[in-house]
Amino acid sequence: MNLSLSCRIAEGFLSKREAIMDLAELCHLAVQAPFDSICMRASQLGIAHTVDETEKAANLIHRSGLAVSMVSGDFDIVYNSDHGPRCLQDITPYLDLAERLDTQLIRVCIKHEDDLKAAQKAADEAKERQISLVHQCHVQSLFETVDQIESCLRRIGRPNFGLIYEAANLEQCRQDYGRKTIRRLAPWIKNVYLQNQIIRSKGALTLDTWTNGPVSLDNVSMTEPGGIDFGLIFSALKEVCYDGIFTVHQSAPEDGSSPMEVATRTSQHLRSLLSLK
Repeated sequence: MNLSLSCRIAEGFLSKREAIMDLAELCHLAVQAPFDSICMRASQLGIAHTVDETEKAANLIHRSGLAVSMVSGDFDIVYNSDHGPRCLQDITPYLDLAERLDTQLIRVCIKHEDDLKAAQKAADEAKERQISLVHQCHVQSLFETVDQIESCLRRIGRPNFGLIYEAANLEQCRQDYGRKTIRRLAPWIKNVYLQNQIIRSKGALTLDTWTNGPVSLDNVSMTEPGGIDFGLIFSALKEVCYDGIFTVHQSAPEDGSSPMEVATRTSQHLRSLLSLK
């Protein structure tokens, strides 16, 4: 089991481009909490950075005793924007970044039917470097519903193209995220994103989905009751023998807690749940 901390915790709540701590601070936080690895995002390091910057970052992470679980190499992927699928047209810079950071997972973006062929080609190139491409369960993509997700993965048909399983996005689209769905998608799961939310009619955040219209919710801490049933998820994942990466994908706290407090509390909570799963 690999418990990973997303760089999302080191980004401004309203801006995924804004880093509120540098990589050295983030590594220190991850080690102290503790986590096993960092899920790299473009706010810290992406394809726009130089080779020298990337190598310095890789050395820093290595000296910290951490690994890099996955990379999201540009902001279009992170934001799931209309330009997100461009990474599939030229996957080479993302493969270079992944190799320099010694990780075997790259997050990509698929928005349209035409992107599926590009995904096949990109996965074939990634296979030559023993790297896998993965797509998150995500609103406003072809990975909104369980039916869509399975269909896309089967049509891509590459063993090194898989899924980042993410319950919150599935819930936003009124999809089951428990045992039935996990059994169905188990062959493709290569990473599990963990973030908590409570769906409310007057939530602080409203997200648009293609299949379920606008959805209002509150982002809440990982330990908040009444949100995502992580115990159910971990139990179902154990049943399908998943023992890979679990990534905490929470944003920086808004309640006055420090990122260190939140990361430590989250790590302790998840490790206790995972030990019981």
